[in-house]
Amino acid sequence: MRQPSVIARRVAAASVSLVVAAGAAACGPEDNDAKAAGGDSTPHKGGTLTVLNSSPQEDFDPARLYTSGGGNVPSLVFRTLTTRNRENGEAGAKVVPDLATDTGRSNKDATVWTYTLKEGLKYEDGTKITSADIKYGIERSFAPELSGGAPYLRDWLVGAADYQGPYKDKKGLSAIETPDERTIVFHLNKPEGEFPYLATQTQFTPVPKSKDTGTKYEEHPVSSGPYKVVSNENDGERLVLERNTYWSAATDAERKAYPDKVDVRSGLDSSVINQRLSSSQGADAAAVTTDTNLGPAELAKVTGDKDLASRVGTGHFGYTNYIAFNPTIKPFDNVKVRQAISYAIDRSSVVNAAGGSALAEPATTFLPNQKSFGYEPYDLFPAGKAGDAAKAKELLAQAGYKNGLTVTLTHSNAKDFETSPEIATAIQDALKKAGITVKLQGLEENDYSDKIHNVKTEPGFFLAHWGADWPSGGPFLAPIFDGRQIVKDGANFNTGLLDDKSVNAEIDAINKLTDLAAAAERWGALDKKIGEQALTVPLFHPVYKRLYGKDIKNVVISDWTGVLDISQVAVK
Repeated sequence: MRQPSVIARRVAAASVSLVVAAGAAACGPEDNDAKAAGGDSTPHKGGTLTVLNSSPQEDFDPARLYTSGGGNVPSLVFRTLTTRNRENGEAGAKVVPDLATDTGRSNKDATVWTYTLKEGLKYEDGTKITSADIKYGIERSFAPELSGGAPYLRDWLVGAADYQGPYKDKKGLSAIETPDERTIVFHLNKPEGEFPYLATQTQFTPVPKSKDTGTKYEEHPVSSGPYKVVSNENDGERLVLERNTYWSAATDAERKAYPDKVDVRSGLDSSVINQRLSSSQGADAAAVTTDTNLGPAELAKVTGDKDLASRVGTGHFGYTNYIAFNPTIKPFDNVKVRQAISYAIDRSSVVNAAGGSALAEPATTFLPNQKSFGYEPYDLFPAGKAGDAAKAKELLAQAGYKNGLTVTLTHSNAKDFETSPEIATAIQDALKKAGITVKLQGLEENDYSDKIHNVKTEPGFFLAHWGADWPSGGPFLAPIFDGRQIVKDGANFNTGLLDDKSVNAEIDAINKLTDLAAAAERWGALDKKIGEQALTVPLFHPVYKRLYGKDIKNVVISDWTGVLDISQVAVK
């Protein structure tokens, strides 16, 4: 889902979006379940759910949101053709029908996808939702003034590359057909077996053309979900949602919609959020957060308090923190140097720098350790817990550096426990044991992002991370390792500048598969094949620990988002 700071955090904040800040990965909640969250009492309808967030829910327009699985707050208002399964753990990583009767029907080579809408779907004003509304909602997401959403449709739909949206081009996209008001057909440039995952993005939200107000639509988007927007202050800083009386649970098996009202308050300091959730006074007793984790110090305090510990949701998001190499820059053009660094890494110290084992899991694979991604356990350069300095020195000598070498590691100065000084220092200390002197180059977050995502300025050795647009190997491996996705004059994410014909061909072959389980196996095998080139050093997968108020019931944390799903929460 692009770099976590770009997407994952938006995912978390926007939804859980990717936006990641929201999390989701290998296991579900570890130290809580519905019973722990709400006792033995059955969740009931009613009351107000308060959401305390640090990042405002900006751009609350389905065209402009970039979410994972439709997001958290957004999915209360915006329904899509498909959505994520709202269950704990691994079961929650599956894609399921939402507005559609199924997850889509493809032709033989997965270049044409057809959906049929359920009967009885209505907007907040009682009017019928039609396939033409979904087509229009997608088309408006191409308008330059409404940019920001997932980029896949421009690449995948036939003839969509230069489309500028319905405000400039009234003809619309011929690649999307609506033969009747319940049928919609998509024609793709190439096979895409994971189209059902893409159909969870908010760009697939129906938008009635007669109610479209362009850039002002975010102030009051027309709801197709269980809640409607009654107030949007300061571009999402405070968002108040109330029941959409025309939403029917008979057409929506995923959203429980227990609370009568959802009050989203943002722009808060993370320490304030955690303190309010900890105290659980007044309205905060029925509060959650979709974007604020517990830090190491806060977690230590919470762990020592039985009551607070029972109110911590644990989740994982498909997300990997890693070292990236640019093999066009010496000495990283030598694979033995890259292998030496891989052996020298002390993952125990890196995990400690990331907040400890409760907040980070050591990684030796690029793919997150979840079944849906096709995770295949491997460790091509076994460093043990503390690094193998002797093996690293041996490889350096073979590479012509028997007396060691000096390199520069670029990182962000942001205190994010991911690409920040703490992680960089842990790497510096480990590599010193192998005879590698590491000079640290810390940059402010915007400068760091600009530098590492530009082919012309990309350093040879830097910290990076990646989060998933959906729980599969496709959006995880292709942007980083498909040579055709190298962007020379824009934001580039193929950090190793890999353009291997066999890798590109295997990506295409897997994309033809509509059997997602079979595709997952192939993604796992491809991950290992790419790993042999030592273009990255996987470091750790984050673990998300988030507090919730004492009156919160029915806690569900899936392996898709890794955070509490507010569509399932009850406050009574």
